[in-house]
Amino acid sequence: MSETITSELALVNEISQFLFLEARLQDTHEYDEWEALWTSDGVYWVPANGDDIDPETQMSIIYDNRSRISLRIKQFHTGKRHTQSPRSRLGRVLSNVEIIETSGNEIRVAANAMVFESNLRAETVWCTRNEYLLRREAVGLRMARKKVVLVNNDKALYTLSFLI
Repeated sequence: MSETITSELALVNEISQFLFLEARLQDTHEYDEWEALWTSDGVYWVPANGDDIDPETQMSIIYDNRSRISLRIKQFHTGKRHTQSPRSRLGRVLSNVEIIETSGNEIRVAANAMVFESNLRAETVWCTRNEYLLRREAVGLRMARKKVVLVNNDKALYTLSFLI
């Protein structure tokens, strides 16, 4: 096998393992560990009403900078998220991981996800197309940006009180 193919396969494996870790931390509500996967300038975005809206001028389900991500996690720890009492049971499947572009220490990645949520209200399946900007730092890969496009974001949504 050529050296180029070997290094590409190693990069795909590294990225996949990072995304699988992120998914597991979310599914098990290990939000402090999940927060540690972010860069200091990270942005977490879940658009509403379409895929390519402008989050600065149109409503989003979530549009958090790094400090807002931290505040959201602190709110989870208060126990006052009543829609998460008891916590939803979550199971996430990631697929179609693709490297879109690499540039220096940054890697643009896309992946599909299906998230199964079970709680007292009902069982829900959330389907998403995720876009990531990963950055290689001294500690390894970190998320500088995550965009989660819900397939059904053009319809009324149930309370989304966990981090998708």
